Amino acid sequence: MKTTKIVFFGTPDFAVAALEALQQAFTVLAVITQPDRPAGRGRKLTAPPVKNKALALKIPVWQPESVRGNEFAARLAALEPDFLVTAAYGKLLPRSVLAVPRLAALNIHASLLPAYRGAAPIQRAVMNGEKETGITIMEMDEGMDTGAIILQEAIPIAADDTAGTVHDKLSVLGAKLIVEAIRAVLCGTAVRRRQDEAKASSAPPIQRGEARINWCAPTNVVHNLVRGMNPWPGAYTESDGKRLKIWAGQPAAGRGTPCGLVLEAAPSGILVATGDGAYRITRLQAPGKNILPAAEFLRGNPLPVGTVLGRQEGGERGE
Repeated sequence: MKTTKIVFFGTPDFAVAALEALQQAFTVLAVITQPDRPAGRGRKLTAPPVKNKALALKIPVWQPESVRGNEFAARLAALEPDFLVTAAYGKLLPRSVLAVPRLAALNIHASLLPAYRGAAPIQRAVMNGEKETGITIMEMDEGMDTGAIILQEAIPIAADDTAGTVHDKLSVLGAKLIVEAIRAVLCGTAVRRRQDEAKASSAPPIQRGEARINWCAPTNVVHNLVRGMNPWPGAYTESDGKRLKIWAGQPAAGRGTPCGLVLEAAPSGILVATGDGAYRITRLQAPGKNILPAAEFLRGNPLPVGTVLGRQEGGERGE
């Protein structure tokens, strides 16, 4: 199997496990990843996680600004790869690139396609309260996650899962399935199944404004938003003109008006009125501070009963 030659396209942490698995099972000729970008408060130029792993594995790294154009396709073709594999690379590959590999161009997608096509399938699934998600290995075409399915495997989403915990599970699963899919193609046992367009849904990139909590929403919607925005960008609300990030909590018994009303501020959590009940915040973060359990947060940041969380608009209280 080490004679099987692969070129790998990937950028974030999600793709690292797949790169390691592919290098162990086959030969990765080159890794294509996004250019280094400014990151963090200091906007320091930072390498993508996949680049760091590729360098540690002593695999050549390419960081083109664009993968379109004849020059890039010709450089890729000169490697004579058997497969191209992508995992959260961040750009669609053009036909000229997809035509390069001898056997197949495969993608690791973090959903059960055709559901949640797009850039944020994990976060969208958690935000929507899905009970399961999974990995799809598909043969790429020029569309957005529209190619034929080769392998799929589902995992449950637990009530306390966050986008971060689901991400980590799917990263490991994706690494396992891509090796299985390549072996199936090599053995001639791979079965390609067209996607059912009638069941397709999209998962567009997360916009920061989506992270703002609407306390008048049902409790389960608030809970799913907090889970889906963890670890990025973090669900938030406002208190006394300051933005508070809400990192964990759970639905709880309680009722009050207006939406966003603090019903209780106890070591066990901060109970807040929602559209149909209450939500208990257990971990939160003040601007520029560390994430804290509610008990520690309240010692330095009192939130008295009767406080109303959420931006006040149009003279109304709550969201």
